[in-house]
Amino acid sequence: MNTSLLTAPLLPTLLRLAVPNMLAMLATALAAVAETGYVGRFGVASLAGMALVFPFVMLQMMLSGGAMGGGVSSAVSRALGAGDAERANALAVHAMWIGLAAGSVFMVLMLSFGPWLLAALGGQGEALSQALAYANVAFLGSIFIWLVNTFASVIRGSGNMAVPSATLLLVALAQVVISGALGLGWGPFPRWGMPGVAAGQVIAYGLGAAFLYGHLRSGRARIQLRLRSTALQWPLARDILTVGGFACISPLQTVLTILILTRLVAQFGTTALAGYGIGARLEFLLIPIAFAIGVASVPMVGMAIGAGQVARARRAAWSASALAAGLLGVLGAVLALAPDLWTSLFTQDPMVLGAAASYFQWAGPAYGLFGLGLSLYFSSLGAGKVAGPVLAGTLRLVLVAVGGWALALAQVPAWTIFALVALGMAAYGLATALAVRYTAWGAVR
Repeated sequence: MNTSLLTAPLLPTLLRLAVPNMLAMLATALAAVAETGYVGRFGVASLAGMALVFPFVMLQMMLSGGAMGGGVSSAVSRALGAGDAERANALAVHAMWIGLAAGSVFMVLMLSFGPWLLAALGGQGEALSQALAYANVAFLGSIFIWLVNTFASVIRGSGNMAVPSATLLLVALAQVVISGALGLGWGPFPRWGMPGVAAGQVIAYGLGAAFLYGHLRSGRARIQLRLRSTALQWPLARDILTVGGFACISPLQTVLTILILTRLVAQFGTTALAGYGIGARLEFLLIPIAFAIGVASVPMVGMAIGAGQVARARRAAWSASALAAGLLGVLGAVLALAPDLWTSLFTQDPMVLGAAASYFQWAGPAYGLFGLGLSLYFSSLGAGKVAGPVLAGTLRLVLVAVGGWALALAQVPAWTIFALVALGMAAYGLATALAVRYTAWGAVR
């Protein structure tokens, strides 16, 4: 067991764990940027189509890596904190089967109901066609994405951030190359357009899943994936699902919030939708930044809870949240002042640039509070106490749904929708902080 997580100074340890995650998440973000850049070459309709499908792509990332993945890391780290390595190994096997099942369900649901969902968001004409062209390939790889994030979460739960971070870094680089080759027709490859861009993600994550599976089976990892000698037991699965399953409500709320906003913006036309899509895509990229810091706090919090060191667990959580709030706050301020630093990467259309600039001028100042809430959400996963952050997500969802309905009835301009985005982010961050402050933490087992 990595006992230093129970005794080492908090901030240096947090930074040591967070930096590998930040590098991996930066690579993942750059892969998403490259992917959007590729799509931008296909025209405004393709960008609008990506705006429709992207929330569902990120939903499975957030479910598998953040929510259920956080439940996996929490269970493993609490077992190690209590000195029970055999339980941690058994939890890894249960996590793998949960990941396989969840990935299969997500794939079937999206391939079956994806066309209806995208149309319900306001997708029509060429934008809808482009969204379906991407979705029908991307969601074939759902199992690979769930397995990569599940295996990575198992390893992170032991305090090892290097292996999962290096793997995600290589997966991101592979995605950039393969998506470009198949989507744009580099070298000897045909130009497959949106399906080719999606195929790059599927192939890259398939390779990543195979590597992490081999690592956990090799005997080199602190956690061993012992499939034949581990009998499935409901109490072990329940340990993961009690935290991870309940935590899945939060990303569902986040994506539902984005879907409502997407539908509201769609009434202003394809240009506004494309501009909002570029802005909302950055919001989804803010989540990995907070994830990089928050997930570093999960083993620190989880092991401390398992060892009965509740005060240390809380100090780790607040240290991580302050770091995340600071980083996202700076980023939001920069983009509010100079939005074209981001939007010009994807389009030069003046109408699209204007819509995206309006989004950042309103949403950017709230990014700091958004980061505060997201980091505390992950720390709460480590403690096994996620009810408060989930309720904070409910508050954000209600504000957007009710406020959006009222604004739609009033036939207001698009900037009022973006102001509603900022209000929702701020409310989420403040409510999460209050929930963590007044929730008692203790052992979950």
